[in-house]
Amino acid sequence: MRILWSFARPHTGTLALGLLLALLSSALGLATPMVTKWVLDALDESASLTGPVLTLLGLFAISCLVGYWQWVLMGTLGERVVLEARESMVRRLLRATVPAVTRRAPGELVTRVTSDTVLLREAAADAVVGLINGTVMLVGTLVLMAVLDPVLLAATVTAVVLVGAVYGALMPGIANAQERAQDDLGRLGGVLEGMLRAIRTVKVSRAEHRTAERIVADARSSAAFGMRAIRRQALAWTISWSGVQIAIIVILPLGAWRAAEGQLPLSSLVAFLLYAFGLLDPIMELSQNASDLQEGLVAAERIRQVDELEVEPDPAPRPAAVRDRTARDDGAERPVLELRNVTAAYGPDAAPAVRGIDLVIPRRGHVAIVGPSGAGKTTLFSLILRFLEPQGGEMLLDGRPYRDLTHDEIRSRLAYVEQDTPIVPGTIRDNLLFSHPEASEEEIGQVLAAVRLDGKVESLPGGLDTPLSGTTVSGGERQRIALARALLRTPDVLLLDEATAQLDGLTEAAVHDCVRARADSGAVVTIAHRLSTVIDADTIVVLEDGRVRARGSHEELLAADALYRELVEALRIADRAPSGSGVG
Repeated sequence: MRILWSFARPHTGTLALGLLLALLSSALGLATPMVTKWVLDALDESASLTGPVLTLLGLFAISCLVGYWQWVLMGTLGERVVLEARESMVRRLLRATVPAVTRRAPGELVTRVTSDTVLLREAAADAVVGLINGTVMLVGTLVLMAVLDPVLLAATVTAVVLVGAVYGALMPGIANAQERAQDDLGRLGGVLEGMLRAIRTVKVSRAEHRTAERIVADARSSAAFGMRAIRRQALAWTISWSGVQIAIIVILPLGAWRAAEGQLPLSSLVAFLLYAFGLLDPIMELSQNASDLQEGLVAAERIRQVDELEVEPDPAPRPAAVRDRTARDDGAERPVLELRNVTAAYGPDAAPAVRGIDLVIPRRGHVAIVGPSGAGKTTLFSLILRFLEPQGGEMLLDGRPYRDLTHDEIRSRLAYVEQDTPIVPGTIRDNLLFSHPEASEEEIGQVLAAVRLDGKVESLPGGLDTPLSGTTVSGGERQRIALARALLRTPDVLLLDEATAQLDGLTEAAVHDCVRARADSGAVVTIAHRLSTVIDADTIVVLEDGRVRARGSHEELLAADALYRELVEALRIADRAPSGSGVG
């Protein structure tokens, strides 16, 4: 309820106006049977019908205008609530720490932004107003019934109380079924998104049917719980409708008998029956809005889980003197990066992924990180990029501790090329400018030439404005676009998770020339998966079981370290394998 109210609270003025309009509409509806009684009394007394008929027409016209105004007002409010919820979730997801986001399937998070917010709309905008209005209308109807005839009211109240008790007993089951249905829908989105990313593997593995069955199983489960909720809702609504109908069946003969005995005017009986028939409206409104509120509470709980994701702190404004101390100092001889006895893990209860890491990254030169799978290479990059915070030790950038710098200040000095080289949605230009939006056309041309992509881009119909997709560029070209994007930043430290893994021999040589040129003026740190990267490095760091095992040049490590010799032999075999020919 707190999360639900947090989205409705900024619109309390609009909600109050919507409630006022709803109450006015209900008041107009409640007045209609009394005006009908006035018409019947006028007929009985042979009085003029002009007044009551004009009053009925006036009530009808005002009711239409009020209804239209309320519909537009609450519908617009609902869309604003959805927009604000989606904006809040999107910003939270993009500010969240990398481990917090990667623990969940992307498709499941997307479902919360798209599907759950729709459920939130009805609950935050219409349900509360509807519940209050339905309650007021129900009480008002019963009060006017009491004015007309207390005896007939007793039969009506008995039916209403029984309906309310049964509906209250059914509501928890409806909420539970709706929550389970949304959970299964979220899992469906997560699995489907992952399988579509791996569609080539799915097809080559002849796993289309098995994959479809796995995904459809979540769809079936979601549908099953949805149907369970519908059955309970249908039962609740049927009981509500039946209760009122039974009350009317009791009221009709009882009222006719009382009218025949002269205990109740006929006009009052007709008005009472109109209220009895109209009693369905507030009861159904209460039922519908109670159901919408349950769905909204389920959605609010799932949105709350996103709201609780751990986020990176916002960059706070820093005094000019502090900003000056973080500025680049190209003349300084101190290392650009240092790790001193750093230990880190992916959770408070998880085993350390790296332990006691001591590492110095000089201001210029190429450092290669090698090691077997699970040695801690990716964790090392996560620490440098501040995706992960160390549990012990100290990290320094230009001699300043990481803890004294914002995430933004650290990352403004770094550039990173992932091994998987994900494409940013958009054009080639969008991808290149993603990290450096102010870059000029000349700078773009220079980095494209450096990675030998200038000819490829010129050959495309849209040039730089060609939308990127899996069919527009090959895997190697995508990798070079990511490298060009990083080089466009002219970073102090360029971090490469093997930027030549998918390149052919000629293009790889060009990229190595580019990396060497970058290493002459700045620091390059590479996770090495190919022998050529290792040989080219100025310093090689060997990791094993989360620790630095050895460091030195290629020749020094070949002579002194057995694990390094094994790794080099494995890299040499990988380079000779057919897959090493690349697709660039």
